[in-house]
Amino acid sequence: MSLRVVVEADGGSRGNPGPAGCGAVVRDAGSGEVLAERSIGLGVTTNNVAEYQGVIAGLRAAAELGAAAVGVRMDSKLVIEQLAGRWKVKHANLQPLAAEARQLIAGFDQVSLEWVPRAQNAHADRLANEAMDQQAGGDQSGGGARPVGDPAAGESSGGEADAARSGGAGASRARIRASGWLGANGTPTKMLLLRHGQTPMSVDRRYSGRGDVALTPLGERQVRAAGKRLAAMDGVITQDGVAPVIASPLTRARQTAQAVVDATGGELHFHDGLLETDFGDWEGLTFGEASEQYPQLHRKWLGDPSVLPPGGESLDEVFQRVTRARDDLLEQYAGQTIILVSHVTPIKALLRLGLDVGPSMFYRLHLDLASLSIVEFYPDGNASVRLVNDISHWS
Repeated sequence: MSLRVVVEADGGSRGNPGPAGCGAVVRDAGSGEVLAERSIGLGVTTNNVAEYQGVIAGLRAAAELGAAAVGVRMDSKLVIEQLAGRWKVKHANLQPLAAEARQLIAGFDQVSLEWVPRAQNAHADRLANEAMDQQAGGDQSGGGARPVGDPAAGESSGGEADAARSGGAGASRARIRASGWLGANGTPTKMLLLRHGQTPMSVDRRYSGRGDVALTPLGERQVRAAGKRLAAMDGVITQDGVAPVIASPLTRARQTAQAVVDATGGELHFHDGLLETDFGDWEGLTFGEASEQYPQLHRKWLGDPSVLPPGGESLDEVFQRVTRARDDLLEQYAGQTIILVSHVTPIKALLRLGLDVGPSMFYRLHLDLASLSIVEFYPDGNASVRLVNDISHWS
C-alpha cells in the first residue's frame, strides 16, 4: 500500500533579513503519527527564503520515506500560492527555490497544497523557532543547510501596487495615492491601526492600562470580524507576502493580533512601544471613581498632557514613547504595509503624528473597540491619515 503523508513546513527570520531557520514535520496522513522532523539553521536570510527552505526540507524528508502522496500545509500564503502557480515568483533569489520545490513535487504521484492558519502549523513553527534560536545564539553554521541567496532578496514589500488575491492588480491600483495631493515623495509605510476588542474593563468603563485582561466573548467575535476585514484589504496579502502584525504584548492585544494572524497568515511580532498608558493608581477605577478620589488631579489631567496619574504615565510620555516606536517601525518596515494592534492612547498618538496636531487630539478623538484607522508615513516626512475609527466590519 502506497504511503500517504502530510508535510507541515515553516520558516522565518528575526530581522528580515536576520538569523533564520526552517522547520518541517512529516506525518502519516491516516494516523497523524510523526514520521520525520527537520529543524535547520539558515544563517542570515529573509522570511520568504526560510519558508521555501522549510517546504523543501519537508518534501525531501517525504521522498526519503518513499511517500507516494503528499499534502503540503503551510501558513505562508506566498509559498502556497506560488507553488500552486496562481502567483508569479518575482524575486530572483526565490525562483531557484521554487523550481527546486516543484521538482520535488513532480517526484510524487499526488500532491496537494493548502494554506492553514498559523495556529494549525504550530509543530513546524516550533521547529523553525528552535533553529532560529540557535542562529541568534551565534551558531551561524547553517545546521547542514545549503547556502542561501542574498539576504535582501525575497523580502516582502506589501505595497499597494502589488496585486492582492482578493482584487487583482486593478483593484489595488484603483486606490488613489495621497502623495499627488500632498507633494509627498517616495513609497509610504502604511500602518493599519486596530484597537483591541471588548474586555470586562471596557464593559464597566474602567481605566484599563497595564492591567492584563482578556477579551470577552463579544470581543473575540469583534476581532475575528476585524481579521477577516484586514485579510481582504489592499496590500495585506500580496504576491510578495503578507503584511506583518505588530502588537502590544498585553493579553487583549495579543488575542486581537492572533485573530488577525489566523485570518491573514502574517507573522506576529510584539513591541513594548505599543503598550497602553500606565494609569498607575487609577487602574481599575471608573471615571467617576477617579474623579471623586482625586478631584483636583483628575480635573487637571483631563486638560494637561504633562500631568501624571499617581504612580503612572503622562500623555506626553506616552506620545514620546509611541513616537520612538513609530520611528523604529518606519526603519524596519520602510515602504511596507503593516498591521499594528494596540490600545486607545497609542493609536491616537500615531494619528496625531500623521496629522501633525497638538495634544488636544487625545481629548477630542473617540476610538471604538476593534476599530480600524489608517495612517501613511512617507520617507520625506509627509504623512496622510486615510481612515479613522471604522467599525463597519462589526456588521
